[in-house]
Amino acid sequence: MYKDFEDICGMRKLLNEELGRKTVDEFKRSAKTPLIVVLDNVRSLHNVGSVFRTADAFLVEALYLCGITGTPPNKEIQKTALGSVESIDWKYFKTTAEAVVLLKQNGYKVYSIEQAEHAIALNEFMPGKGEKLAVIFGHEVKGVEQEVINLCDGVIEIPQAGMKHSLNVAVSAGVVIWELFRKFHLLPV
Repeated sequence: MYKDFEDICGMRKLLNEELGRKTVDEFKRSAKTPLIVVLDNVRSLHNVGSVFRTADAFLVEALYLCGITGTPPNKEIQKTALGSVESIDWKYFKTTAEAVVLLKQNGYKVYSIEQAEHAIALNEFMPGKGEKLAVIFGHEVKGVEQEVINLCDGVIEIPQAGMKHSLNVAVSAGVVIWELFRKFHLLPV
């Protein structure tokens, strides 16, 4: 039955060997999206692993893990990261403020992903040509700490239309990383 459907619709699921997956060495040598993702006290190890995997998918430069955010090696992170902890460069900081200061010293524009006054809607945000960015995702309940927001160059908000106006941190990271990847690489909408 499935073979008949494939013949009718002309679509066939790709096999793993057809996906063009990079080895860890190829990934390390690849040109990266000029983006560093910062996790500010993210408590769920599954969320951390999921962000590693998303960062790998879109060639993110590095992941900064701050505060209570778990770090590899950890089997709960690995469960959702599926090996991406080997490809993505990561660094731990005791506080997110330390990470922000270092990023700014290294020429990054730093934005919190949060709902805040004067936030820029993600769909309206456009990175400058040649600009290096860092985006900060916060704790699952408390979000990005106000102290950290105060250190940032701005806030980017994911526009939402539903009742909750709340996304899981790993989902938020996926939305933002994809949108920034698309804009950095000038992919069509």
